[in-house]
Amino acid sequence: MPTAPPSRVCDSLASLPPAVAAGLWRGSEMGQTGTAWATGFEALDRELPGGGWPGGALTELLQPQPAVLEWRLLGPALAALLGRGRRLVLVNPPRPPHAPGLLQAGLDARQLVWVQAEAPAQQLWCTEQLLRSTEAVVLAWLPQARPEQLRRLQLCAQGGGDVPSFICRPATARHEPSAAPLRLLVAPATPWTLRVNILKRRGPAHEGDIELHSLPGRLEAVLPARAYRLQPAVPGASRLPLPRVAAARPAAADELATSERSDALGRRLHARAAH
Repeated sequence: MPTAPPSRVCDSLASLPPAVAAGLWRGSEMGQTGTAWATGFEALDRELPGGGWPGGALTELLQPQPAVLEWRLLGPALAALLGRGRRLVLVNPPRPPHAPGLLQAGLDARQLVWVQAEAPAQQLWCTEQLLRSTEAVVLAWLPQARPEQLRRLQLCAQGGGDVPSFICRPATARHEPSAAPLRLLVAPATPWTLRVNILKRRGPAHEGDIELHSLPGRLEAVLPARAYRLQPAVPGASRLPLPRVAAARPAAADELATSERSDALGRRLHARAAH
């Protein structure tokens, strides 16, 4: 379908009554939201409509591996919400919550509810009921959710209250449609740093990545500075930290060591048989 030229669109908007034009949202502007909850990262708040996690809406977190980065990204906001007496409900976490680690992030395990649902249908049903009927913050891992199911969950979140709700899915789902008004792709960067890409928001498209320093305050007072100090970027070099691996031994040395162990074992067996 052909679209009208920008100049004609501007003329048509100028002809609208002032009250209508004031309530009209333009895609080039940051969308209006209801309640927004600060993320704890100023750089991220500046790029989100309302300046934080949207209340009464789904936020979709996509990452390469589950149960690794979401706690570091959501920790500051969840600690603030639990500090106000809210509860946190976990649906289908990939592994049991680690209470000492949550405590380091400022989260009280006594305010956590863990719902372990086995089948995908049970996971979706539990998440839907929680979004409809509770004022708790819902954090659900739904790797197999389909677009129509996410649309239903978003409708439930809209009528469930003003708290944020989070759905964790694999990074491979970034090209799938989703009704969640906010979608983030999260990946590790330098040690204790997250790289966040805003795939979708109520506003103009976001270009580039946002790097967030995600070391909990309690750990920052204990760890040495070299453990989390940002390394200077080298042009053309990979920004992801390389894993530490032991130096490989030459193949000939490995074969020689194996042969020596086999000969020694044979001599011991021969000596036992002689006795």
